[in-house]
Amino acid sequence: MEEKTQKILTPMYIIKVKGKAKIPDYVQLRDDNFVLIGYFRTDRPYKLMKKYGWEGKEEAFSKIVREMPFGKIQKINL
Repeated sequence: MEEKTQKILTPMYIIKVKGKAKIPDYVQLRDDNFVLIGYFRTDRPYKLMKKYGWEGKEEAFSKIVREMPFGKIQKINL
């Protein structure tokens, strides 16, 4: 079965959330109206990158996620 890709327009907002106990750290993706459009574990961003058609931007996105603090909203353009 072929995996569908969904194009997300930028700019968007990301929020890095600290997990607790068995719940891992994750990142939320939100649009201009702050509606949740996706989320992923911080240690597995590449599956999401393919799903949303962001191939080739993995390193830039991973760097943003690694360097941003937990609990802060950050606007990004990819």
